[in-house]
Amino acid sequence: MRKSAAALCGAAVVMAGTFTAVPAEAGAPGTANTVRTAKPAWRSCATEDYPTLQCASLKVPLDHRRPHGQKITLALSRVPHTARTFQGPLLVNPGGPGGSGLTLAGFVASSLPAKVAAQYDVIGFDPRGVGASEPALDCRPGHFDAVRPDSLPTTPAIEKANLDRARDFAAACGKKYGHLLPYIDTPSAVRDMDAIRQALGAKEINYFGYSYGTYLGAVYAKFFPERVRRLVLDSVVDPADVWYEANLNQDVAFDDRHRAFLAWVAEHDATYRLGTDPEKIEATWYAMRAALAKKPAGGTVGASELEDTFIPGGYYNGYWPGLAEAFAAYVNDKDPEPLVEAYEDFGAVDASGDNGYSVYTSVQCRDAAWPRDWKQWRKDNWAVHDKAPFMTWSNAWYNAPCAFWPTGSLRPVNVANGKLPPALLFQATGDAATPYEGAVTAHRLLARSSLVVEEGGGNHGVTLSGNACLDEHLAAYLTDGTVPRGHGEADAVCEALPDPEPAATAAEGASASSHGSALHGLLGFRH
Repeated sequence: MRKSAAALCGAAVVMAGTFTAVPAEAGAPGTANTVRTAKPAWRSCATEDYPTLQCASLKVPLDHRRPHGQKITLALSRVPHTARTFQGPLLVNPGGPGGSGLTLAGFVASSLPAKVAAQYDVIGFDPRGVGASEPALDCRPGHFDAVRPDSLPTTPAIEKANLDRARDFAAACGKKYGHLLPYIDTPSAVRDMDAIRQALGAKEINYFGYSYGTYLGAVYAKFFPERVRRLVLDSVVDPADVWYEANLNQDVAFDDRHRAFLAWVAEHDATYRLGTDPEKIEATWYAMRAALAKKPAGGTVGASELEDTFIPGGYYNGYWPGLAEAFAAYVNDKDPEPLVEAYEDFGAVDASGDNGYSVYTSVQCRDAAWPRDWKQWRKDNWAVHDKAPFMTWSNAWYNAPCAFWPTGSLRPVNVANGKLPPALLFQATGDAATPYEGAVTAHRLLARSSLVVEEGGGNHGVTLSGNACLDEHLAAYLTDGTVPRGHGEADAVCEALPDPEPAATAAEGASASSHGSALHGLLGFRH
């Protein structure tokens, strides 16, 4: 979706917001927990890229309604402040759900202007169930091993094979983690965040979240509005679409983004020799898919694995050159090796990915009600597939365990909030993973928030990714609370960065924006 700057933004007036704390509503979720939390014991876990990174762990209740009951452990990271001016902790989250935030703390601290980062303790954390937190979930190791059934259920046998996989995954989660699953959800993760706040000895937190992390931050703000000092949400989840409808809306947006990639390939016919007509190139791509469904490339890249390989291009256009090279090599030269390499880079799921998917399903299936009648899924996804075939059925099977999930569901949190200080939202108009309309909705629901739009941009996760205009707004806000105030749908508009130039590999294609490549490596896919 693209909108003109005039429609998005009136004349912007910059203001510095102040805020007087307002008590939480009586009975607000999580406010009853008054157990003292031990301070983290920080130790160095420096890396070559992040030499000041520290790590620690924190025990929190599995069930925050029973603070003296079973405990679990959260893994934390920190880049400590170095300036005399200290603005408190800045918690960061990369999304998912299921994304690890430990390294993100180092990335954010090193990517912000040094004078700004120096004023914060930048705090990363692995949410419950994730990564270095304990216990870490891995419901069914190897669930995504190649070659999987074709995602397109054109026969009863193919549909049954995919349904069996979804049922088996849900059953495995219930068998291994039945006692944990009722507590792997967004509200529980939000209460963990407040336990982190307490352990840090802070009255308020600053928060910076990408993708699903925007919903996590908005729910924290709803539960604990008086404990939010600054709130940055980048690539905003539609809080009114949690979660079944959100995935159907994603399918349409990803199809648009895939077609943008194919149009880019057409513009660079001199390099890729796939033609100058995007529609014909699209037909060629689907012909490649059909061929791989019959004979997987290298014995590993079938139709489903091909989709896994190209979906990341919908998140970040820095991957386009490498994907286009693999596409061209398979079609023009009958060479499957670049396609296999691209799959290994983008589509193959390792143990970390198994963990992330286990938490993803646990949170999404628990957070909100999903249809339990497969007939509803079949009807809805075929309807969307007819107009957006690129990712619809791949996404359906990715979420299908929720049709069979062994726990009951919660109600989505209404994040409407008039008690917050000015918050700052960032959104690209062509973002596929979190379509633009969701940011507009969140902007409306979060009173006093400001929306900065990257017009014409299609990437997911746009700040600290090479766009100086966006980053200037972020730095100003984290420096002193300054937010833009406009009179249109958005409060400020930044022009998108140009699409990449052709290159031989994905790494070379991403090198034009090292920050963009690093960020998207941390954010991952399937938000």
